[in-house]
Amino acid sequence: MAHAVFQSSSLSCSSSLDLRETSAKASHIFGSQLRSREIERTQLRLMDSFKKNPTVRLKALVESPGQAQEIIDNKPKVAGATDEVSDHFKELKHRFLGFKKDKYLSNLEHYQRLSEAQAPKFMVIACADSRVCPSSILGFQPGDAFVVRNVANLVPPHDNGPTETNAALEFAVNSLEVENILVVGHSCCGGIKALMSLQDEVISSSFIRNWVVVAKPARLKTKSAASNLNFDQQCRHCEKESINRSLLNLLTYPWIEERVMRGTLSIHGGYYDFIDCTFEKWALDYKGSSLLANGECSIKNREFWA
Repeated sequence: MAHAVFQSSSLSCSSSLDLRETSAKASHIFGSQLRSREIERTQLRLMDSFKKNPTVRLKALVESPGQAQEIIDNKPKVAGATDEVSDHFKELKHRFLGFKKDKYLSNLEHYQRLSEAQAPKFMVIACADSRVCPSSILGFQPGDAFVVRNVANLVPPHDNGPTETNAALEFAVNSLEVENILVVGHSCCGGIKALMSLQDEVISSSFIRNWVVVAKPARLKTKSAASNLNFDQQCRHCEKESINRSLLNLLTYPWIEERVMRGTLSIHGGYYDFIDCTFEKWALDYKGSSLLANGECSIKNREFWA
């Protein structure tokens, strides 16, 4: 009996008409032996099954799309995270359409050329920190810079094996033939704070720990040179020291050192302080692989932009 009801395309969970028709069929099938009270109990069981049994309810909704839409439309709406996400993407849509109107369509020929090829002069390695956007800080436009961002703007040495960062380096240097590599660090870096908080004897499966340990030489040098400073000051010192360590690590890639030696590629460090909005910039003074022996980074052309 129930099976026959479920197969009806006109099923409604709240329809008393269907239940009366079902009761009439049941009375016809079972004759006078099915008393009125039994029919009423059958009706109640069917109504209860519609409420409690999700399979029954699902089948009813699937076979009655009009009724399903009505149930969905009448469902109370609860404001929450979904609405907030929708609002965030509405804002992104507004920004994108503004970009298309004000920049893309106004410089259509430039963007058409970019669709065919790219020839950036810079590769930028910056931190993933949401407060540090290289394009916003340094005014890069589409096509100006090949950018990779990671935690604490680190460059691992060549022998550490493949990572997203050195894959980007390989493409930028060997394929795009960029003329400058700029490593940009910043103030209040959480990755450097994690590096400075490392306990050498602790074994951890943390992805962050296993990544920032790349800059452990910078941490050790900071502990040695700035042991008299408080922890925050040591972190600030290490934020800059880790940049220099990354500059040295860049030279461990043979195809980078070769271009630096020939003068077709320059390596630079930069430090963005977003507390007072200042920027320090310097360049690596290449003196051959021997500079790697003592771990010192010789720099030149230091500038302070304020």
